[in-house]
Amino acid sequence: MLIITLTSLSMFVAAQKQKFDIAAYAMSNGWTAQKTEGHVSYSRIDSVHWAQITIYKSTTSTGTIDADFDKDWMELVAANKNISSPEKTKPQSTNGWAVISGSGTWQYNGAKVTSVLTIYSNNQVYISVLCNTTAASYLKDYQTLLASITLNAEHVQPDPGTNNSAPGGSSSATANNTSIVGIWIVNEAETRGFTNGHLMYSGGYMRKEYQLKEDGTYIFRSKNWLANNEAIYFVYESGTWSVNGNQLTITSKKGRAGWWYKDKITNDVNKWGSFQKAVACKLQTVTYSFEIKVDPNYGNAIILNTGKPTERDGGQFNNAPYRFPYVNKKESLIDNPPGFTY
Repeated sequence: MLIITLTSLSMFVAAQKQKFDIAAYAMSNGWTAQKTEGHVSYSRIDSVHWAQITIYKSTTSTGTIDADFDKDWMELVAANKNISSPEKTKPQSTNGWAVISGSGTWQYNGAKVTSVLTIYSNNQVYISVLCNTTAASYLKDYQTLLASITLNAEHVQPDPGTNNSAPGGSSSATANNTSIVGIWIVNEAETRGFTNGHLMYSGGYMRKEYQLKEDGTYIFRSKNWLANNEAIYFVYESGTWSVNGNQLTITSKKGRAGWWYKDKITNDVNKWGSFQKAVACKLQTVTYSFEIKVDPNYGNAIILNTGKPTERDGGQFNNAPYRFPYVNKKESLIDNPPGFTY
């Protein structure tokens, strides 16, 4: 699919072009358009299948197209979903711009959704085009759009404060503490790769969550239930938090971590076995710059930016940039082990 997508960049499309930001492009008929300051999106629903194609406003490049892709994949695609790791193409060159595409699959209301993200970057600014679809037929229109795109960044001044946001919302980091009060979670499903083109899930998961309270205190919990591990890893931490502009400071006060056996009778992912052993819980004070991504479809997200790995959020096995997205939920997805005291 990605080979077809990038091959289509060299196609000629004779159609009336539309303009958004630095992009001129042709869009197929039959799509409903919605335009905001930060993006223009096109949606289509035919019986049980649907698709959405979105062009995002250009923003300042991180300096490499791979980093630009990874940043927007985390923020525009993966932040609100249990999605497979992206299958990426190698960067290609077209009309002075580097271009890269990546795709992944996820589930929404029982349907398999494919997300394809394409990035154009000149190492000064970059622009993103995203397609979410439940049917391969809609990818033809996505390819048509990509084939028609021409970019003109001659008069664009990179704005370090510009940030992409998912369709239906805008990005805002605010000193109003009530904007981040609540439960913010990461819920990643454990996978075993692909079989016949389908992502295979093991039933395991890796979950993290911040509960930021109105009184300026917080609870952080992490729980890993992995199929091939005999035990469950659990972390419980508490402390204080404060906001100054777009800076969020999390100050650890105390914490506890350890391993609990799985329930050996049922192997139920929601059940705990007996306590196995305690492990060190390293406390850490971290100041993040943060962004709020407003998304009425999949839930708002907070993006925590650190520039380095952290004990709570992880990132030790990843490359920069270290941007950690958490999705807002009404209820916690993590329970304490039976008899847990703190």
